[in-house]
Amino acid sequence: MFTLCVVLIILACFVLAFVILIQNSKGGGLASNFASSNQIMGVRKTADVLEKTTWGIAAFIMVLCFVCAFLSKNEVKSLRPEQAPVEQTANTGDSQSQTQE
Repeated sequence: MFTLCVVLIILACFVLAFVILIQNSKGGGLASNFASSNQIMGVRKTADVLEKTTWGIAAFIMVLCFVCAFLSKNEVKSLRPEQAPVEQTANTGDSQSQTQE
């Protein structure tokens, strides 16, 4: 399950990089292809879709990172062997040396 989350994070990062590279803050990028007024989606609509996609993918990556952190914590606990409780015994060597003096 942990490996699946890591693979999904890596794929989402590539998609996020692609979506960010499509955008151009100065009106270029994919949005410039829809500049004519008779298009169904205008420049502003395309920019909105790309921006919402960017935020959505970023939120998806953040949630997956939290899930991976939770899974790795549980995985470490399951791999760690149970430690037997250690009983402390009284140190009788010191008390005997004090009584002999």
